[in-house]
Amino acid sequence: MQSAYTVLILLMLVSVSKLVGRVLPVPLPLVQIGAGALLAWPTLGFHVTLNPELFLFLFLPPLLFADGWRIPKRELWRLRGPVVALAVGLVLFTVIGAGFFIHWILPDIPLPVAFALAAVLSPTDAVAVSAITQGRLPTPLMHMLQGEALLNDASGLVTFKFALAAAITGVFSLADASLTFALVALGGLALGVALSWLLGRLRMWMIARGWDDPATHVVFMLLLPFAAYVLAERLGASGILSAVAAGMMQSWLDLLPRQTSTRLLNRSVWSLLEFAFNGLIFLLLGLQLPDIVKAVASHETSLWPTLAYRCFDVLAIFAVLIVLRFVWVQSIWRSIGVIRRWRGKPALVLVPTARSCWLLTLGGVRGAVTLAGVMSVPLLIAPGSAFPERDLLIFIAAGVILLSLIGACVALPLLLRGVDKSPDERLQQEVDAARKLTAEAAIHALEAEEVIDAGTAPDAAQATLATELKARLMAEYREALESFDDTDEARALAQQMDQLERRLRLKALRAQRLELYELHRRHRVGDEVVRKVLGELDMAEANLGQGR
Repeated sequence: MQSAYTVLILLMLVSVSKLVGRVLPVPLPLVQIGAGALLAWPTLGFHVTLNPELFLFLFLPPLLFADGWRIPKRELWRLRGPVVALAVGLVLFTVIGAGFFIHWILPDIPLPVAFALAAVLSPTDAVAVSAITQGRLPTPLMHMLQGEALLNDASGLVTFKFALAAAITGVFSLADASLTFALVALGGLALGVALSWLLGRLRMWMIARGWDDPATHVVFMLLLPFAAYVLAERLGASGILSAVAAGMMQSWLDLLPRQTSTRLLNRSVWSLLEFAFNGLIFLLLGLQLPDIVKAVASHETSLWPTLAYRCFDVLAIFAVLIVLRFVWVQSIWRSIGVIRRWRGKPALVLVPTARSCWLLTLGGVRGAVTLAGVMSVPLLIAPGSAFPERDLLIFIAAGVILLSLIGACVALPLLLRGVDKSPDERLQQEVDAARKLTAEAAIHALEAEEVIDAGTAPDAAQATLATELKARLMAEYREALESFDDTDEARALAQQMDQLERRLRLKALRAQRLELYELHRRHRVGDEVVRKVLGELDMAEANLGQGR
């Protein structure tokens, strides 16, 4: 029962922290870390023991799956050059530069372990940046940070696992590691796509037989990231990349027909899951802080001098990470500017180059993935032999997360002063165009619809009312029917008209949805537009009842 009480208390704290975050001008992750640390205060004595492998398995697959699902893939493809440079090139640059620096400043940490720590410090958290900037960050920069956060979660954690294996076995070959990295990465991607595709085929088979209960389909999709992760790990591939690929593939399969209710339920469930899991991770970080501090200073005679030295180490490592990121971002951003000018294209954003570079640099906030990764470091390197400086690694990672969050909270609002806060015009234009084209598709579908079924001989009054109803639906698509009088004959006729209205509206909505799918297939609208307009259509169909 103690475990159940612990889970319930943590979930309650996640909800309360959201309310507190609305009152205090502090980002939600910092509120949750503070709440966890307060709960772990000796007077309260709340303690949670974490199993590293269980922590990694429970939190990472669903979070990475959701990131892959929601990433705007068309925008990711358009910015593929800078995104890959940040998500892969910057990770390797950070691992090498920060790894050697960590080993130099802390000689007790072996070089392979230092590389592992640098790798786990590489993943960034675009969700925290979005919460801090509140939509004021220019859209291209936000898309770059989102794409980087998605891909460097995978590249950073895969590199982390290789460095960890080298630290445990003491064997490392660059050629073998490069080949193994490619095989593990491609294998993970292929398994994730294949498993997601198979689930899509299974769902289509179920839908064709009328087994379209939303709860069943949503449970299958909840299990998919865990299945993709476990299968890939069992086969020696990357479970992290498998979960990401499954999420990206599932966003295409989300457009299956007769799934309005499933999509609505699925969005709600995943929003809840992401909120709870992200909150739990930061709460657990706060809960672990007292133990982390005690463990770091446990072998020393005095607490405060040791803690001060360790805090200085964290500050130095964070500063090096900022410098490395700024150098890389500066070179990449200026290269992009030169290439775009050479090709005769306008700048990505109307923000000065120096400010854009600092926004991208300080936007590299560390978050849940870094914590989940470092918590997965094994307790033992061999039977009877503790992993070297495991407590110090966790202390450094926790300190970097806190410093990156605090630094972003202070610096990003200052850098965004004077930046236009108007919404993305291109996105709004695409949304308006999608609404217009889908409405035209609905009108064409209504024009081709036979109002009165063939073979029936309705009276003149019924035929007239049906024709008027069809014209009103085409001209005023969302207006309600006028009320009828209370006679039995009128009520029966009104019921027939209600059924007819529902049939016509469903046909129009489905025509709109098909047109939206076609626009997406031809790459005329992006994932964000599809998600927004499809949500509106699904809600409209759900309001008619028995949405499919």
